[in-house]
Amino acid sequence: MRIKRTVEDVLIDTFVYTVLILLSIATLLPFLQAITISVSPSSVVSSFGFHIIPTKFDFEGYKRILEYSLIWEAYRNTIIRTVVATALSVFLYTIGAYPLSKSYLPNRKLWTLIIIFTMYFSGGLIPSYLLVKGLGLYNSFGALILPAAVNTFTLIIVRNFFMTVPQEIEESARIDGANEMYILFKIVIPISMPIIATAALWSAVSNWNAWFDCMIYIKDQNKYVLQYVLRQILLQGQSVDVMGESQNIYVNSETMKMAALVAATLPIICTYPFLQKYFVKGMLIGSVKG
Repeated sequence: MRIKRTVEDVLIDTFVYTVLILLSIATLLPFLQAITISVSPSSVVSSFGFHIIPTKFDFEGYKRILEYSLIWEAYRNTIIRTVVATALSVFLYTIGAYPLSKSYLPNRKLWTLIIIFTMYFSGGLIPSYLLVKGLGLYNSFGALILPAAVNTFTLIIVRNFFMTVPQEIEESARIDGANEMYILFKIVIPISMPIIATAALWSAVSNWNAWFDCMIYIKDQNKYVLQYVLRQILLQGQSVDVMGESQNIYVNSETMKMAALVAATLPIICTYPFLQKYFVKGMLIGSVKG
């Protein structure tokens, strides 16, 4: 049966689609301009107005950036950090959220409140710095991975998803002699891939984009992450001395800045299509259970 749409339905749909189109344009235009500038010669970049579609091509910016050795070192460090931190975070989310999702966990509400408390209150920057230094993590990858290994909001979302898993499945497994670890890794996790993929995506994006902790905890340039090197290129506008060898890359060039921006952004953008099908489902299910 075909439902007749009212004038109010048409107006609401028009408003929603208009807002979505405007948001899409506002998101795409800056990125398109960055790509266009990164492949354009100086004569085009210095001209007045927006540059959305390339009219001339010049890949000198990419060439100079790729010749900059610190970029490759930072890429390697960022990939190592993202892979290790994401794997660790997903493991901690899983083993932390699973017991919190069980009603028979002693003092479950108390433990949940303690965890949620950390989402609103923290020790602050100086105590965190002193803690990292006191643990001997200063100037190491541990300082970039361990302090942010668990995000409270993501942990609660994963817990809420686990609470939607039918109890009958776990009970039948226990009757067959399965223990809690077997149930978690062989039954619960395989049917919870939407929320696992969502948590992995959030963790990967967060670690890929992070630079502030590198600025605080890392002093050796060969341990810099990509986003911190990109920040130096975009903001400092000067040549950087790497391992005692001055590399004059003239980072005041807008073409080179945009080339560095695109090179740093493209890998994480390419990751989204592979996890998108899990992302929406994981968010919807994980956010409605109390």
